[in-house]
Amino acid sequence: MSGKNTAAIAERQSRLLETLDEFGLDAVAVNAGPSLVYLTGLHFHLSERPVLGVFSAAGAHLVLPELESGKAAKAGFDLATFPYNEDPSSWQLAFDKALKAAGATSGKIGVEPTSLRFLELRFIEAATPKAEITSAADCLAELRVRKDAHEIAMMRDAVRMAEEAVEATVNNIRPGATEKEISSELVVQLLRAGSSPTLPFDPIVAAGPNSADPHAVPTTRKLRENEILLIDWGASNDGYFSDLTRLYAFGEPDEQSLQIAEIVAEANAAGRSAAEPGATAASIDRAAREVIEKSGFGKKFTHRTGHGLGLEVHEEPYIRADSDRVLEAGMTFTIEPGIYLAGTAGARIEDDMVITEDGAESLSSISRDLVIL
Repeated sequence: MSGKNTAAIAERQSRLLETLDEFGLDAVAVNAGPSLVYLTGLHFHLSERPVLGVFSAAGAHLVLPELESGKAAKAGFDLATFPYNEDPSSWQLAFDKALKAAGATSGKIGVEPTSLRFLELRFIEAATPKAEITSAADCLAELRVRKDAHEIAMMRDAVRMAEEAVEATVNNIRPGATEKEISSELVVQLLRAGSSPTLPFDPIVAAGPNSADPHAVPTTRKLRENEILLIDWGASNDGYFSDLTRLYAFGEPDEQSLQIAEIVAEANAAGRSAAEPGATAASIDRAAREVIEKSGFGKKFTHRTGHGLGLEVHEEPYIRADSDRVLEAGMTFTIEPGIYLAGTAGARIEDDMVITEDGAESLSSISRDLVIL
């Protein structure tokens, strides 16, 4: 880990202590996942062997299997480790020691309700019978929602990888290729462009009527001429993600398909124009949604306008109609309005945005128009 990153980790852990006080927590406990990466710079896979980071005023503490000890030794900061061997009967003792060292056997321990597994939870509960285990979702979201310059640079490069990969992919496909084949080629091109193997999500490649499903799964349906091809994909740059959607076609699609493609591009532009420091998430959603509503397709835009992006493909801030979240410099998110006509076609244009000190920037730049191949 570079000195620059080590300094960033120390700063994040320092801010965490302030955030713990703000949310009335004595400690947070996180298993392998984005928040652990954020607070330590260390990557662990979820497996049958538990991993747990515990952070408190007493410092950073890590429960891990012995076979991962070498990874923890390279942390580059003061990290107390509590390894255990392959005998499951030894695992509870490691949790007991770690939580005791963290001063977290009582008081309020915050956990992530959408990611902490029962496996780790049962060991925490046994080690802290006098503690109150509660949600730290808001605490950790507040900590991670503003990206620093290093994080934005990582995401900018993830966007570059994604753009290079999709252009290489669409330049090599022809009518008759299946959605699965196109998706597989895109994965290969993402890796060639430098993406980490663990992608933010499996690419969505949806042709013709399948494009009307916002979360379509690639099938063996063959791409035909004169129909929309929707591609939603992203790259991973050491855990930082990009997430884009663009529209393509071999030959000009029908008039209605061209119409909805043009409308979502206009809605996307409206959302991007509304993004600035001090704007609310709801105001960006409204700016994009009004374009689609005025076109008469309002009921066919069935999801929020966007979501936060970083170490997770969906995180704060969520760009939706009921969110009064005020956007600040360093916040990163998508803008992805869509129109979905069941059985016919769908269209969505998605960009990755960052709020700057005096405005907003799109990290993505490839054409937002429907591209005729």
